[in-house]
Amino acid sequence: MNNKVNRLAIIPLMLCFFAMGFVDLVGIASNYVKADLALDDKTANIFPSLVFFWFLIFSVPTGMLMNKIGRKRTVMLSLLVTLLSLLIPLFGNSFIIMLLSFSLLGIGNALMQTSLNPLVSTVLGGKNLASTLTFGQFIKAIASFLAPYLAMWGATHVIPDLGLDWRVLFAIYLVVGILATALLGVTHIEEEPIEGKASSFVDCIKLLGKPLVLFSFLSIICHVGIDVGTNTTAPKLLMERLGMTLDQAAFATSLYFIFRTIGCLTGSFFLRVMNNKWFFLISVVMMALSMLGMFFGTSKVVLYTAIALVGYGNSNIFSMAFSTALQGVPDKQNEVSGLMIMGLFGGTIFPLLMGFASDAFAQAGAVAVMAVGVVYLFTYINKVKN
Repeated sequence: MNNKVNRLAIIPLMLCFFAMGFVDLVGIASNYVKADLALDDKTANIFPSLVFFWFLIFSVPTGMLMNKIGRKRTVMLSLLVTLLSLLIPLFGNSFIIMLLSFSLLGIGNALMQTSLNPLVSTVLGGKNLASTLTFGQFIKAIASFLAPYLAMWGATHVIPDLGLDWRVLFAIYLVVGILATALLGVTHIEEEPIEGKASSFVDCIKLLGKPLVLFSFLSIICHVGIDVGTNTTAPKLLMERLGMTLDQAAFATSLYFIFRTIGCLTGSFFLRVMNNKWFFLISVVMMALSMLGMFFGTSKVVLYTAIALVGYGNSNIFSMAFSTALQGVPDKQNEVSGLMIMGLFGGTIFPLLMGFASDAFAQAGAVAVMAVGVVYLFTYINKVKN
């Protein structure tokens, strides 16, 4: 009976992964806010930067919160915060309203990313965890893909009674979020009680003293840094090497996401049927070849191939590193989850270093910074659980 309940629980959990993807609307939404409020780039960039900031602040405390109220309740809380963030913009689009909305969206996503992955582990009991987390990332990517198209549709089809214009995106995702919350709320999930004294913030940080946890944490920093770094650098490479305009070079970002999504979908299969360590090695080799292509490439074919390779290769690194860390410290999964999600702050660290490097050595310098991350991932291969 429990196995049947657990299998059915995967459905609302996958819908929660879709809700996790709502955070990626911040990219397209910030552009519309900039236009609506006539903001400069510096001010408009406050909105997307808020996302990574809240990961730094809330990830570890969320791991501690799970010890007190449970994983399912923490995911429910994250959904409620996310729903509030989607509801607020329906009443206006002033700077303060949008700042509050994006802050809540970032907080809700930090709560969700920290608690949802361990909840999946609870349902599966550790079996096929990496492949299931990868499939969840594929579901998340669907929401990320849809956001720009929904916003653009809303911008050209203003709904007179509501006056939502591009903000119809928030209304649509609000409905999906309510469905995810309702389904998870009625789904029974057994959680083992936490034994012993609850961990403090210091106790959580001390877990980085465990080599496996530290190496996994650094791997996620590198994964996210390369992810954000590629999105930033790929169009600039095409403009620098091929003389493309920004509009023409923007396809590079789409190409990266296309192959990252394909990687998540196919990776969920490969991680079930082959040795995870070998799949990690193949993924990192693809990323290494990508770095060589982006560093030396001067033709469209080479650069496009390089972008596709890093998109596919980087698509499963997070799931494998995350599941390895969780399985390595099974009695502290909540705390470990918080630390791993805090590693998403790498999305701020890498672009900053890449900016300095590209100013000094053009875009090859930015690629060299990402290559350091790839070199580190080679050292992590032996830590991956089979």
